[in-house]
Amino acid sequence: MKHKSVCESETFKVVFNTHSDTLRNFIYYKCGDIQQAEDIVQDTFIKLWKNCAKVVFEKAKSYLFTVANNAFLNEVAHKKVVLEHQKKHSQKSSNITPEFLLEEKEFMIKLNAAIANLPFRQREVFLLSRIDKKKYSEIAEIVGITVKAVEKRMSQALIVLRKKIGDV
Repeated sequence: MKHKSVCESETFKVVFNTHSDTLRNFIYYKCGDIQQAEDIVQDTFIKLWKNCAKVVFEKAKSYLFTVANNAFLNEVAHKKVVLEHQKKHSQKSSNITPEFLLEEKEFMIKLNAAIANLPFRQREVFLLSRIDKKKYSEIAEIVGITVKAVEKRMSQALIVLRKKIGDV
């Protein structure tokens, strides 16, 4: 049986249209920066095109997620510095708002910080589930783990968030 070639323009378009949004969201949930996520996805598809002869159609999704994840990991140190700067800046500016807006902003900061401080693997599963509305089986495929591991990470993430945020 002959495999579809990712080097064919129409096949490449199918791969792009099928996986680009989920891949962008996957990276966005890891980094919190939509522009960075879009840049990584663009670079990932460029790499797929350059290496299309080496990637069979059936393995294209796995290739894309692996390349994108590796690119993200290469940018983590820089992103941590940027997020810390933004966090300090947003806390300083919250003093000038009315009381309600202040409380709302503080809660959002607390919530975002709690999510950001989740262990990496828990945060990624939590965001894919709650924001991207992915099923556990889909998350397991994207992340490359079992459904049981997804369930465990999700459970641990919810426990940590409840402890840090308390009753809403």
